[in-house]
Amino acid sequence: MSEHLHALEQQSIYIIREAYARLKPLALLWSLGKDSNTLVWLARKAFLGRVPFPVMLLDTDNEFPEVYAFRNRLAQEWSLDYVNVRCPPLEETDPTLPPAARAAARKTLGLKRIITERQLRGILLGIRRDEQAVRGKERIFSPRRADGRWDFRDQPAELWDQFQTDFPADAHVRVHPLLSWTELDVWRYTQREGIPVCDLYFARDGRRFRSLGESDITKPIASTAATIADIIAELERTRESERAGRSMDHEREDAFERLRSAGYM
Repeated sequence: MSEHLHALEQQSIYIIREAYARLKPLALLWSLGKDSNTLVWLARKAFLGRVPFPVMLLDTDNEFPEVYAFRNRLAQEWSLDYVNVRCPPLEETDPTLPPAARAAARKTLGLKRIITERQLRGILLGIRRDEQAVRGKERIFSPRRADGRWDFRDQPAELWDQFQTDFPADAHVRVHPLLSWTELDVWRYTQREGIPVCDLYFARDGRRFRSLGESDITKPIASTAATIADIIAELERTRESERAGRSMDHEREDAFERLRSAGYM
């Protein structure tokens, strides 16, 4: 297992360094969840403890209080160039989307605006293929059109860690250093490295959050896992979906794919 985690770590660090060398300006999206925390940790390792690009939260004002407190502590402890991106109101989203998907779409609009404002060429994200079926269609270096849209049918081939980074000037690129990781990989790596995580992941009164989203569209699961070791043991035997507590994953089948095609993370 240690060799497996080491290989994942080295590949992710290589991807982060390639993105920084070839896509400027570059920024990293930080949701404060376990995956993006791991991504920030890897970025710190890649550059000797200092992240040399902005770290951004797409803020809907609906994160849990514990998430905001966690952000404030880590942004200071890790000396991050933190940017708080205010997301547009619900009224600006696509009214044909179901309710929870509309709430999530606010982040898409916020991301598009900050990309335009800062003329960002690259965005680092902590998504994984195993988390959601649509994300299984992603590439590590995934180009987006000028309007932020993603065409999953037109993705560059990626063989033997050879990544295409030469894209049209009016496009930007989503970079996914954790794409090959699993949920268990993230937790085992977090345990090995001692990476801080938000307390909401640990059980209180028989419930915990397995995935962190906005407070109005994310629910806890039944669990007694009070430590990272407990979480790992729980995941080794569960068949429940990681996003079981995300409201939008229980709406119309095409809602998430529509979000992703329009530019959602």
